[in-house]
Amino acid sequence: MRITKYEHATLQLGIGDENLVIDPGVFLSHPDVPAVVAILITHEHSDHWTAEQVGRILEKNPEARILGPQGVADAAEDIPIEVVAAGDVVDVGPFKLEFFGGRHAVIHESIPVIDNVGVLVNDELYYGGDSYTVPGVEVGTLAAPIGAPWLKIGEAMDYVLAVKPKRAFYVHDMTLSVAGKQMAAARLSWATEQGGGTFTELQPGEALDV
Repeated sequence: MRITKYEHATLQLGIGDENLVIDPGVFLSHPDVPAVVAILITHEHSDHWTAEQVGRILEKNPEARILGPQGVADAAEDIPIEVVAAGDVVDVGPFKLEFFGGRHAVIHESIPVIDNVGVLVNDELYYGGDSYTVPGVEVGTLAAPIGAPWLKIGEAMDYVLAVKPKRAFYVHDMTLSVAGKQMAAARLSWATEQGGGTFTELQPGEALDV
């Protein structure tokens, strides 16, 4: 499976000629992704999806399935969302999607906590969306957040230490300066190495084969 990172939280997963797109949000400089079998949206915030970004993908991939938690379905209006929740397992094309969690990390007590799902793809890549949900299973590759209104770097480090992935790379980085990314990446690299894993700093458009 090839994992390509795009801006912020957008991921493209490819097996053969088929692709899965995760969280095509407002920061995405839209890639031309062919043969998209599914779009997965972890939660309703615009840095993880917009109707415009989803529409661009559907223009070239009208048969693509769109999956997300109930909060996304409620926000999506005219876009049909297949609702998924923690404990669900969905097969789409060559991808097995297993869902975890259910709630977004707390930003502040004044801000409502919304639906959010983490996903394990093909028992290999785990991406928690905006949460620190630990899946409790072996993780080959972890997409780990480094910058967000809800994120403290020590908590992100503890999250990586708890998951113990064989490999990790950072996501959710558009809120940070170049210097901030370097500092946070160094911390998550250390945390990954404590479990015997390796950390890779993927830039938009760069890929990891697993």
